[in-house]
Amino acid sequence: MDDHTPQPPPSPDLWATVDTLSEWLDTHRPVEGREGVLLRILKLSEEVGEVSEAVIGATGQNPRKGVTHTWDDVQSELCDVVITALLALRTLTPEAREVFGRHLERVAKRSLGTTRAPLDR
Repeated sequence: MDDHTPQPPPSPDLWATVDTLSEWLDTHRPVEGREGVLLRILKLSEEVGEVSEAVIGATGQNPRKGVTHTWDDVQSELCDVVITALLALRTLTPEAREVFGRHLERVAKRSLGTTRAPLDR
């Protein structure tokens, strides 16, 4: 391999980043308590709507607007959904990593009929 080949930047640690973002959100939360938790969960619906908007825009399905988005936009919006869901889960429990890992294992076992290797911890 050529020493001058650019290398991709290292990926951030998923759960460390989720924890950091969760802490940041907690310090900037305009609504506290139960309502704040519920609003963080409802944010997920907003993000899913943005995925729908991007798909409609990428396919030009609104004849009045035409093509307004790219498939890269759809990818970005899907990432926002994942991040928002992980943050909502983290808001509900500090053990979000373990809760998600166990659930993913159950889904994999149910879907694939076998237990897959555990997530990197």
